[in-house]
Amino acid sequence: MNYVIPIITLIVGLVGGFFIGVYYLRSQMTKMQNDPQMLQKMAKQMGYNLNGKQMQRAQQMMKNQGGAPNAPGAPASKRKKK
Repeated sequence: MNYVIPIITLIVGLVGGFFIGVYYLRSQMTKMQNDPQMLQKMAKQMGYNLNGKQMQRAQQMMKNQGGAPNAPGAPASKRKKK
């Protein structure tokens, strides 16, 4: 019985941490879509230097990844038929 409570606590902590991490990441991605400076900063940290056209393209791709039906990464079942 002494081992059950720590194991349950660990599992609850891992699950809670996962969902908090997902929420935080989604909020950061939403902020990046609306703030070109933040997107530029992230690109520079990754070693890329984006010009204006590339920046607009990256923002558009991020917006499309938000569950749009015609997004390139969307499953075929969610894509609109032409």
